[in-house]
Amino acid sequence: EQAVAVAGGIIGGILLFVLLGITAYLLWKKFYHLFSYEKLINPVKTTNENAIFQDQANSEIQLKSTRSRSVPFIIPPTLHGQDWSHLTNEEQVQEASDPHMIPQSGPRSSFHSLAGAYVVGTINPDLYKFPEDKSETDFPDGNIGRLWFSIEYEQESERLLVSLIKVRKLQPPAESCSPFVKIYLLPDERSYLQSKTKRKTLNPQFDENFVFQVSSKMLLQRTLKFLVYRVDKQKKHHLLGQVIFPLKNKALTEDNKLVIWRDLEKENLEPPSEYGDIQFSLSYNDYLGRLTVVVLRARGLKLQEESPAVGVYVKVSLMNHNKFIKSKKTAALLGTPNPVYNETFSFKADQTELDTASLSLSVLQSNKGEKTLLLGRVVVGPFMYTRGKELEHWNEMISKPKELVKRWHALCHST
Repeated sequence: EQAVAVAGGIIGGILLFVLLGITAYLLWKKFYHLFSYEKLINPVKTTNENAIFQDQANSEIQLKSTRSRSVPFIIPPTLHGQDWSHLTNEEQVQEASDPHMIPQSGPRSSFHSLAGAYVVGTINPDLYKFPEDKSETDFPDGNIGRLWFSIEYEQESERLLVSLIKVRKLQPPAESCSPFVKIYLLPDERSYLQSKTKRKTLNPQFDENFVFQVSSKMLLQRTLKFLVYRVDKQKKHHLLGQVIFPLKNKALTEDNKLVIWRDLEKENLEPPSEYGDIQFSLSYNDYLGRLTVVVLRARGLKLQEESPAVGVYVKVSLMNHNKFIKSKKTAALLGTPNPVYNETFSFKADQTELDTASLSLSVLQSNKGEKTLLLGRVVVGPFMYTRGKELEHWNEMISKPKELVKRWHALCHST
């Protein structure tokens, strides 16, 4: 009995040891599969056509081309319970059919990590990209620089917040350039705010903030003026260019910060004529038969100081054979000798009428209780009516259709 008991204990111990060993092996195998990678094998054999397709795809990937590639749009195997009708080589449309049917035709995907998947078309990634900002890369010929700034208006405190951000691609006459910017809020030309000077750079980064106190009633009649200077070795200041930005027609409200860029313009350093000068652009669209006039600004106006000025405005009239056709006028700005308008007007004019048509731009000053006073006038048109700069401006407009042609003109006082 004792021998039987001993033998039974030995056998039981051996069985327990074997059982523990099997359990340990199974646990080890399970954890080994959890922490190891399994190579996915393509369950579908690639046909010769697919092989050619893959070779072409591989060769296209190897070519460093800037052309965007289409991304295949694949139907996974879980949607195989539908039929597909052919449209083009790589496009199909789904049709209602027996949910248990599996399609037997259709272009097979070369991406067979999803077994039996079907290509139903492609997606163009370019359609989902944000448009590229080309403001720092596309500079027109003759550009002398570009300025970035932002504006915001606080209604409660009546403060105009101006942030001078940066200037790029300055074109100074000398190699070295140490630029700075003066900021005016026209019509006040006696006071200004000035940025710091950036040493020896053609692409200064300012990131400076400025504050102008202006009431909400007067805000839309004001104009921002940026003057970009450079400092030479003798500490003299030289003007490189300017930006004129009227605040009217801008949605300046709380929590509405506008970031804007403008190309620098050369300032007209010539003294104004006897009655002042006016700057405007002309453009003619021969396809639409439309004549466009952009009244930009005036300078050196001789205001009538005998009576308080209510406003100064420009009246644009289209004439044909000295016969009045139509007129339009700008908004009236409070009496200033250098008003800035930036207003656009369009007139219908057939191409056959350009030899007999003309434009008259009159600068007028309105006074309280008195007759409107003429400050100056200029006429542009064909040889029938004009000579000199006015004729050149008209002819250049005709020779450059759909393009804005900008020029200064001296005002005269003839009626």
